[in-house]
Amino acid sequence: MDTLITIGQLVLSLSILIVLHEFGHFLPARFFGTRVEKFYLFFDPYFSLFKKQIGETEYGIGWLPLGGYVKISGMIDESFDTEQMESEPQPWEFRSKPAWQRLIIMLGGVTVNFILGFLIYAMVLFAWGEEYLPAENAVAGIAVDSLGQELGLMTGDMVLKVGDVPFERFNDRAILRGIAIDNARQITVKRDGSEKVIDVDNKWADILTRHDNKSERLFSARTPFTIGVAAKDGPAEKAGLKVEDAILSVNGTPTPYYDLYQDAVKGIKNQEITLGVKSKGSESVREVKVMLNEKGMMRVAPAPPEYFYDTKRIEYGFLESIPAGYNQGVNFLGDQFKAFGEMFKGNIKVTESLGGFASIGSMFGKQWIWERFWYMTASLSLILAFMNLLPIPALDGGHVMFLLYEVVSGRKPSDTFMERATMVGFVIVLGLVVLANGLDIWRGIKGFFGG
Repeated sequence: MDTLITIGQLVLSLSILIVLHEFGHFLPARFFGTRVEKFYLFFDPYFSLFKKQIGETEYGIGWLPLGGYVKISGMIDESFDTEQMESEPQPWEFRSKPAWQRLIIMLGGVTVNFILGFLIYAMVLFAWGEEYLPAENAVAGIAVDSLGQELGLMTGDMVLKVGDVPFERFNDRAILRGIAIDNARQITVKRDGSEKVIDVDNKWADILTRHDNKSERLFSARTPFTIGVAAKDGPAEKAGLKVEDAILSVNGTPTPYYDLYQDAVKGIKNQEITLGVKSKGSESVREVKVMLNEKGMMRVAPAPPEYFYDTKRIEYGFLESIPAGYNQGVNFLGDQFKAFGEMFKGNIKVTESLGGFASIGSMFGKQWIWERFWYMTASLSLILAFMNLLPIPALDGGHVMFLLYEVVSGRKPSDTFMERATMVGFVIVLGLVVLANGLDIWRGIKGFFGG
């Protein structure tokens, strides 16, 4: 069921983006009197799942979910329909239109995706606002995971700066972003009452962006251990523990923080332990005996940081959300440009950052949360616009590149040249799609066999 939810979110998001992108080409084409023969969601080699002729245009849904297209009369595209190019140009054909009109038609798709991305970001802020944990409110500092420990962080540290940027919002992704994208090579923390600067080796940009580490946390907020969720019929529930019970000790050893509880039970499996427990609203501490299972767990989840620390929420009015969403989109695009720059420098490996549908789908999560769905859709819209602008024949950016050449030089590339260039571009794009999804398959095989 979880997989179906993930697939459903990915398909819906891509369908929205593809249809609106193609409308970005369709509307200016029709405005300039250009005939659009087909408008398709997904590709339809040999057959389509659905099609309907309305006026001059056939609308349909293909079976191959690798994108979508509009087939514009008199245009050399991925359909490679060269037969119509052998006849004399007709007034309703793309090739008969002035270069500036053809340029607007080709830029229509990415323009829609840029506008859509900024607009969705704005509407997410308008509908849900922003909630975050101010770093200064996490008074117990951080609880590091193994990757954060290797980086040089320690449990109890309070992160102050990443490079020269103050650490104001508690989120370990800020450190990942600072190191991998902003090239930060120092982390300033407060440790044992004094400031300490941790030097970061260049290798960490590569390590933190490896596919295997993308879901690994560097640290979380250090918190006391209060039960947030207890599994039905799990060891904790059977022992009488309830949500909001605070765990204060294990076998007589004080465990004021959750990480200390984890240390205390490490290696204990299929054994009974004695917990010091205080219920919410009670001042007394009672002892509770719990039998840990074969994995050393009592099947509870701790209460989240916001249970202990005050978060900050920013609400946006409609007019306020527009510039805020625009800024969020610009920052996102800026990060993409910087990431490409780090790839060219060799600090980030392309094969570790590249991913196909499985990688994209995993970012939606296994639960359908509308705020996250629309945030992901906005991000994908901007990525789609950015990638489509790359000067690769068969992509919008390739067509734009040749049109700009025509506008500047006054000479139009020949149909034969365009056919060959489009074929080369199509092979490049198809190769990237195969590579990205092949990497996902390889990662899945490695994960299955524990490699």
